[in-house]
Amino acid sequence: MNPAIETMLARYSFASNEDKLRALREILQETALLGLWRGKFFEHAAFYGGTALRVLYGLDRFSEDMDFSLLKPDPGFRLEPYCGFIKDELTAFGFTADIEVKKKAGGGQVKSAFLKADTLEQLLVIGMEGESGLPLTKIKIEIDADPPPLFKVESRVLLNPIPFNVKVFAPSSMFAGKMHALLCRGWKTRVKGRDWYDFVWFVGRRTPVDLRHLEQRMRQSGDWAKDGPLTEAAFRSLLSRHIASVNIAQAKDDVSRFLAAPDAVAVWSKEFFMDVVGRVATE
Repeated sequence: MNPAIETMLARYSFASNEDKLRALREILQETALLGLWRGKFFEHAAFYGGTALRVLYGLDRFSEDMDFSLLKPDPGFRLEPYCGFIKDELTAFGFTADIEVKKKAGGGQVKSAFLKADTLEQLLVIGMEGESGLPLTKIKIEIDADPPPLFKVESRVLLNPIPFNVKVFAPSSMFAGKMHALLCRGWKTRVKGRDWYDFVWFVGRRTPVDLRHLEQRMRQSGDWAKDGPLTEAAFRSLLSRHIASVNIAQAKDDVSRFLAAPDAVAVWSKEFFMDVVGRVATE
């Protein structure tokens, strides 16, 4: 086994087969980030979302996809050249994966690709056995080529597989993105409990919401059309109304498979979330 992969594995404990699959996914994600760095992707884009929070800020839940945003709009952006760097990096560490760019009818400003790998084969690369018949490991990679403005970025260091830098949304801008997903995501009757979990995590870390960036996101999606700015009072009112309609049981069910300790959401209720709203800071 590659010594760098061995070092990465040492972070995990393996009480179940699911623990092995989570470790494999995160090692593949971090190796993919290294490939993007080698391809100078972060000169043009920044990492954000749940996996960015997990890998770079210690979010205590697991995440599946990798989300990025260009630093400025570029309708002609192509993801294909960077997929080659990801595949080359994975190969260098002994992994075998395919990366397929998703072609959307009519284009679209969110560019997508899927990293797919035979789970059993990749487990063997990291010195583990798995059950036959495991589904493919799939990691969706998305890049917003038309980002709403006024977000902040910073640079964070990852030490494994080798030391390298990742450009990432600043926490307050990521919190704004999370609030946009929570308030405006078109899930109809489905509830994404991961958004609610991250909401509580941000507030617990005393991370403020970047209201200016949240407003720009909401204007782009058509969820804020008023002439005036999105004020703190308006934001809190929107959030409180959203809590009143959320299905708590569905939220718990959605997030539970991403948690090492599912009891972390046992306290969830509408009264709990209303209490948390009162602790949200803004900037």
